[in-house]
Amino acid sequence: MSARSVYQINLQQHFGGGEVYTRFFSLALIELGYRVVLFVNRKADFWESLLPSGVELVRVDGAADVRRLLPQERALVVTQTALDADDAQWVGGRHVLCGFVHMPLHERDPAGLKHYRVLWPVSQYVLDSIKSRGYGQWYAEPLYGVADPARNAPGDTVVRRAEYDWDQRKLRDRLLGLIEPLWRMNQTVLRFSRRPGLTLGMVSRLTPIKQFPLMFGMLAPILARCPQVNLEIFGSGGYASVRDLRASLAPIRAQARFWGHQSNVAAVYPQLDYVLSGLPEKEALGLNLIEAQHCGTPVLAVRAPPFTETVVDGKSGFFFTDPREDGGDSFAQLMQRLQSGAARPDPRQAVAHLERFSFAAFRQRVARALAAITTVAEAGVQA
Repeated sequence: MSARSVYQINLQQHFGGGEVYTRFFSLALIELGYRVVLFVNRKADFWESLLPSGVELVRVDGAADVRRLLPQERALVVTQTALDADDAQWVGGRHVLCGFVHMPLHERDPAGLKHYRVLWPVSQYVLDSIKSRGYGQWYAEPLYGVADPARNAPGDTVVRRAEYDWDQRKLRDRLLGLIEPLWRMNQTVLRFSRRPGLTLGMVSRLTPIKQFPLMFGMLAPILARCPQVNLEIFGSGGYASVRDLRASLAPIRAQARFWGHQSNVAAVYPQLDYVLSGLPEKEALGLNLIEAQHCGTPVLAVRAPPFTETVVDGKSGFFFTDPREDGGDSFAQLMQRLQSGAARPDPRQAVAHLERFSFAAFRQRVARALAAITTVAEAGVQA
């Protein structure tokens, strides 16, 4: 096996946490002296501005192209998006196939994972879910992630952008995707500025795993009783996700604003008083919460894994009880405390906590993971 080359696969079309992860994993590989080849979906248009220099970018239409373009000799292949069963079996039979698990496996179990040599969890919560599915080829140390809010994005001006990610496979989305730019041409450019009061922010892709509509179905009536609390939403999602979120926010329509996807979230976090999580059980890590803390913005999160791995209650933010358990009582009490002048923690003072999510610490974890898989591959045994 070539010891100094890593072939990565990320075939996502839309930008999200897995794509941020691909960026800093690639940077760690380069600093460790590896050649990095990354296969990406031809329709994804964000990679050139996201990736560090030195990554060899190969655009493909799908996994069939990857199979054709991988080298003939045995190589280390790392996926950021899991391969399906047939492709995983083919790649795993010819190469050393490893993969990051970016989602807990409690409600999902991609069939291709059984053909992987090693599964790398991004949190202890994800590792526990891998074990619960009966897999034996897991790596025992969570890789976690890196606070990397700048991501090579220029500028510090935050302006309103589209909150929709149009799915080109759907006729409705294709039509709306053509109409929306024409409509926005006649709209005044709106620059972000804080409003008086307490500013809560969501900095996240608006995807089903966050369960924002369900959460705000319970929390919006509470926030409606707190008119001095503003909700600023930075992120984009599919038509249905945005539609359902808007419906759940109806009680606080005047308090909530959508700003769309922002490339430079480092310019966003410092303008927020707190960053709010979604519901926990479908989350794997919560890179947005890590980024916020790195920028000095505390977070509000449900007291449950994986957030209990990434937030220190009272030091880098505050926990509240899952509103499905108490109807939102804990969150309501927290809002009263924050509006009454409760001291706002500075996460940057939680030095040991944030060090876990530094690039230096991540690079060391990557080095250990690569050393382990190299040993396994050379021995010719299962991890």
